[in-house]
Amino acid sequence: VQLQAFGGGLVQAGGSLRLSCAASGEIFSINDMGWYRQAPGKQRELVAAVTSGGSTNYADSVKGRFTISRDNAKDTVYLQMNNLKPEDTAVYYCNAGVRYRTIIAGFTKRNNFWGQGTLVTVSS
Repeated sequence: VQLQAFGGGLVQAGGSLRLSCAASGEIFSINDMGWYRQAPGKQRELVAAVTSGGSTNYADSVKGRFTISRDNAKDTVYLQMNNLKPEDTAVYYCNAGVRYRTIIAGFTKRNNFWGQGTLVTVSS
């Protein structure tokens, strides 16, 4: 299973970006999907998460500005980021809890997977 993230870049304060992250491989099902970020010198933190049923959770710092969504048919999670601030500058990572098929027919395993990270830079 692989997660591939897209959409980072450089944007001015007040601007918008949309991140996407697609899961691929021998996927049986995906539970929670989410976005984390890590700024220089700081710990990785949860930005937003969405369950398979569509329930969402946001960090207080992004509530009202960011929206997480997912397309279950495409195994993809999105993060729409509006009114970006310089403090949103970070490497953004997607994460997913995936149940996947193993080489043994009929058997599955579950694990947490991370995307490769995409850099978001917000200039003031």
